[in-house]
Amino acid sequence: MFLVCCPKPIVQMGLFMDGDGIPLAFSLFPGNANEKTSLKPLEEKVLSEFGCRKFIYCSDAGLGSEKIRTYNHMGERAFIVTQSIKKLREEDKGWALDKKGFKRLSDDKPVDISNLPEDDSGLYYKDMPYTPHKLHQRLIITYSPKYARYQKTIRGRQIERAQRMIDSGSIKKERKNPNDPARFIGKMADTGEGEAAKIHHYLDTDKISEETLHDGLYAVATELLDDNVADILKVSEGRWQIEECFRIMKSDLEARPVYLQNETRIKVHFLSCFLALVVYRYLEKELGGKYTWETILEKLRGMDFASVQEQGFMPLYKRDKLTDALRQACGFHTDYEFITKRHMKTIQKKSKGRE
Repeated sequence: MFLVCCPKPIVQMGLFMDGDGIPLAFSLFPGNANEKTSLKPLEEKVLSEFGCRKFIYCSDAGLGSEKIRTYNHMGERAFIVTQSIKKLREEDKGWALDKKGFKRLSDDKPVDISNLPEDDSGLYYKDMPYTPHKLHQRLIITYSPKYARYQKTIRGRQIERAQRMIDSGSIKKERKNPNDPARFIGKMADTGEGEAAKIHHYLDTDKISEETLHDGLYAVATELLDDNVADILKVSEGRWQIEECFRIMKSDLEARPVYLQNETRIKVHFLSCFLALVVYRYLEKELGGKYTWETILEKLRGMDFASVQEQGFMPLYKRDKLTDALRQACGFHTDYEFITKRHMKTIQKKSKGRE
């Protein structure tokens, strides 16, 4: 979900997608509404309008509360949600952080992840029954050496920034962002006899060591107790598609900011963005996923034509592999040397599905 700035209270948008990344439905609700409480009505709407009985709910930890998991435990529904390792019970957290018990995902061969080569790029996992409350679940922990190296690199840069902040004395008072380098800065009060306390800042090595323990680790909770781990992880990794959808809507489709006050016009604005997103996703699928949204949009915007003395049109763009792929996907040519007015009208009708 994302926030949209407008004169009225902020508007939030909920978006549902299928396993292929095709948007199915969306819903708008006030920005002061809790997205957790807004989720259930939207999910009921999808289940009702699409006639879905078998349904796997997949989300990040923010929309994976126990209540939401329980709701998606009913009937033929199931859930796969990311799980914060830091929020696990102490005994479960200890098991998750333990380097022992991992298996290679590709062949289930037991592996000691503490002895992997520095350039290893495999994926490893371990799982166990998980019942934090009443609902019986399965907790899957994965380890990626490549992801661990990435996190180590990013943290190294943040530590350098934190040290510069200490040296310059420019310490932030509030740390709202969990990835803020200031999280590595500790403070202590030093009082002399009869003197006011002086605050000293230092690099918190304990905090750094604690974060290091989580490098490369990722957790997923699900009620699919017997399903193949690789299949479960594939579904979970598909969440990037909905994140990409929001990025496309906010940037290229200009879903925000919204300078509208009338409720109906706000709904029409988002409906237009949603339909454009659906068209793009189908076009992307027709093109075999070979091109990014930015590449496709740039190409379409550059496909200009010149009107030739009321006789017809001449393409001003250069033919290439992408224009050929678009031609094949859409079913009509626009790259002739010259296009008569009559032929252009035929192309326009085809583009609107009238032929």
